[in-house]
Amino acid sequence: MRRIYKSRTQLAAMRAPGALTGRALDAVRAAIRPGVTTLELDAIAEDVVRSGGGIPNFQLEPGYHHTICANVNDVVVHGIPDERPVEAGDLVTIDCGAMVDGWNGDAAFSLVVPGGSGSLVEVRERLSQATHDGLWAGIAALASARMLGEVGAAVEDAIEAAGDYAISDDWIGHGIGRAMHEEPPVFNYRTRVLGPAVKPGLCVAIEPIVVAGDQATRILDDGWSVVTVDGSQACQWEHSVAVHADGIWVLTAEDGGAAGLAPFGIEPRPIRDR
Repeated sequence: MRRIYKSRTQLAAMRAPGALTGRALDAVRAAIRPGVTTLELDAIAEDVVRSGGGIPNFQLEPGYHHTICANVNDVVVHGIPDERPVEAGDLVTIDCGAMVDGWNGDAAFSLVVPGGSGSLVEVRERLSQATHDGLWAGIAALASARMLGEVGAAVEDAIEAAGDYAISDDWIGHGIGRAMHEEPPVFNYRTRVLGPAVKPGLCVAIEPIVVAGDQATRILDDGWSVVTVDGSQACQWEHSVAVHADGIWVLTAEDGGAAGLAPFGIEPRPIRDR
């Protein structure tokens, strides 16, 4: 495994792409309503990223031409934005990243489009909440963990406590830095090998991907969109998080993760330049 720990200067350089990724997602979140298309949401995200001096890093992936992945209902990952309007009650996951000065940010959120009702909408809302809670349990665990595998255990415990869900073992988190996907892998469940030590310089994207049914998937004819075989609902939440000498900082959250970590009694600490 190549070196995974970054210097304080390198971590400080990751604040800009993380913040820009967060702003792009905030703009998309504000625009989601019945009738909007995911292509329109993609254009909003791209405008924010480029206006902020960044490059949409998803577009740097060979063959991918969009700023976001838009995963609706049974789409697990890599959903290509299209012209289909989203409907009230749809479960929409938006995954986005930005590169600034050669450094990367990566984050995702899920949202049930307002205006829907019925049992399926309730399933989607509970799934999103469980995945959200799993993400923040993992981030909180990172603040005091000795080994990275403790994060996956915390994610698994939180999601199992929320209901009978399947945590995807095909799609996991990752290190992030000069490349969007770096070592080490960040699992969302317990593993026998606990992975590397958690110490200053570690920077990871934690991203639980959870399904309200069987986790078996297939790839659509577009070559990208991964959907559940049984049509069950899927959800993803993600943040990029840095561990530094003073604590942790959620790079892709405007408040550094303060709101999400407050229930755990943890206060994030900003990354100092030196």
